[in-house]
Amino acid sequence: MRARIVYESMFGNTAAIAEAIAQGLREHVEVEVVNVVAAAEVCATVNLLVVGGPTHAFGLSRPQTRRDAAKLTNAPVATAIGVREWLAAALPVSPGHRALAFGTKVAKPPWLAGSAARGIGKRLCRLGYSLADQPVDFLVADTTGPLIPGELDRARVWATRIAHTELDRRMHHT
Repeated sequence: MRARIVYESMFGNTAAIAEAIAQGLREHVEVEVVNVVAAAEVCATVNLLVVGGPTHAFGLSRPQTRRDAAKLTNAPVATAIGVREWLAAALPVSPGHRALAFGTKVAKPPWLAGSAARGIGKRLCRLGYSLADQPVDFLVADTTGPLIPGELDRARVWATRIAHTELDRRMHHT
């Protein structure tokens, strides 16, 4: 089984979650992790597409929110393309393709609405994917991070559970 994780990250938090998810999947699945800027197109040869990004202004980032984020760090930030644009350019897939959606968002205040994960999940479903699990948000302490303690472990455990579930599903459907 092959998985591809495509992520968008401004401050390294979403990238760290993508790597933790890869660790959880790698026990059972061949995994490729790709920054959205380098991800040319949706790869139809994978069994599981995992897509993640940071929550900006209650949803997926936009060019303007990425430009605003770039002002908060000295690290280079790609502002031209994000997960929103990448998914908008993707072609629909045939039935049976599986996907996961994840995001990062600020933990406080807890009532703060919005989730990149939910937006990614909706877009993946519109493209014809069936979600292997509900979209999941991982929490950061502040806009630039760091991740809340335990979130990397939570991402690894989530991915390991999904890998087991997907392998069982494939074995019973072949």
